[in-house]
Amino acid sequence: MTPLPARPATVEQLAECVRTALDVQVSARPLEYLAHAFFADHMPEALGNTADDAIDAVVWANRGGGKTFLGAVATLLDLVYKPGVEVRILGGSLEQAQRMHAHLRHLIRCPAVSDLVEGRVTDRKLELVNGSRLELLAQSQASVRGTRIQKLRCDEVELFDPAVWEAAQLTTRSKQVEYGGKTYTIRGSIEALSTMHRAHGLMRDVVDQAGEGSRKLFKWGVVDVLDCCGPEYACEGCPLWNECQGSAKSEDRPAGHLSIADAISLKGRVSLSTWDAEMRCERPKSDDAVLPEFDQAVHVRESPAMDEAWRWVLGMDFGYRSPTVIVWGALSPDGVLHIVRERVASRCLLGEHIDAMLEDEDRRPAWIGIDPAGWQGNAQTGLSDAQQIQRAGLSVRARRTTIRAGLDLLRARLRPADGEPTLFISPACPHLIESLERYHYDMQRPMSEEPAKDGPDHAVDALRYLVTNLDRPGALKAGSYL
Repeated sequence: MTPLPARPATVEQLAECVRTALDVQVSARPLEYLAHAFFADHMPEALGNTADDAIDAVVWANRGGGKTFLGAVATLLDLVYKPGVEVRILGGSLEQAQRMHAHLRHLIRCPAVSDLVEGRVTDRKLELVNGSRLELLAQSQASVRGTRIQKLRCDEVELFDPAVWEAAQLTTRSKQVEYGGKTYTIRGSIEALSTMHRAHGLMRDVVDQAGEGSRKLFKWGVVDVLDCCGPEYACEGCPLWNECQGSAKSEDRPAGHLSIADAISLKGRVSLSTWDAEMRCERPKSDDAVLPEFDQAVHVRESPAMDEAWRWVLGMDFGYRSPTVIVWGALSPDGVLHIVRERVASRCLLGEHIDAMLEDEDRRPAWIGIDPAGWQGNAQTGLSDAQQIQRAGLSVRARRTTIRAGLDLLRARLRPADGEPTLFISPACPHLIESLERYHYDMQRPMSEEPAKDGPDHAVDALRYLVTNLDRPGALKAGSYL
């Protein structure tokens, strides 16, 4: 019988344990995730962390990059070295969860751990002699809500039902375990593993949370998991040169999860946008984006200096439970529009929004572009929102046009057929920037030209009302401005 390595106490010992007990070599970036998964919940000092550092983890990795396999390795380490721990695998589908379980069933055949299994391994459950248990969960709220465990490992989060993901956040609890005469407190934690397919998907939300510090992000792409490149491949003319730059030729590179031949074949089968999104993990695909013309690198810039020749124009999308969004636009003498400020607020009365539009005398708008529905009267007061704004001394414009026509006007400013863009967004408008990136068509209605109304539409609508009333045909003479 091959002896089980002692419980790892350092990242180096963990890598050696995985190599000797499971015959698995892990490259640098995936090892960072594996170390976090093993140490962060009970021994953060091994990572140089404190108990206050984020414990939940996000793995954003390429397709075929080994994230599901490494999730299985992390699960086995949990089960072996944390007696009594309870781990659940929740996949974007039951089939996805079963893929991780299949990797796990293969790993437990290794001589160092095979004798640790208690009873029979089923398609949904696994138990070790030390009392640790694994179970697969179905993608349903009923399955998730009845769970109280230490570790929830979620695979292909991009495919999750958002309601199930939300319910899953309340499934964990801490537990004390004993190992080698010591008592450890295993803190409850959740891991999210996925490729990011869409700019507006759930994985984008989870990655954004990591950016805010509530989750620890681990990211790798195809280059990080490439196998060693042998002499049969020359760097000159190699299809992977732009990504690899010869790094796979390194002699001390550990065995990777993806062979050079497979990577070359995969790249030859897909578009550049798919390759960048799903293999390089650079940016999500924009196939269903309403405004793919928007590019942060081009359109987000600091506001320029302004003088009295500039004019202020506003766009406003009404809401109450959903947010009311107001965007402040500064129009230059040559017709370039800079959005320099935003207001996003829910459950506020219209009077509060009017006060916000009037509070800065230097930015008093020439007019406010709104939804034509804003002229409809209130059942109690008889006054429309537009009339209330006018009574405050502000001018209102409400051009009637189709959504498609308004979006075409936005596109013309973002990427005109001739010349430079004439619409820029200040970094001081993060909600609008995110909305422009995430505004998308409904994937469940592929023939529809109506954008999905699931959040990003509000800020884009406010901008659309502004631009529609600014650039509507016949509103301005050539070369003039308001």
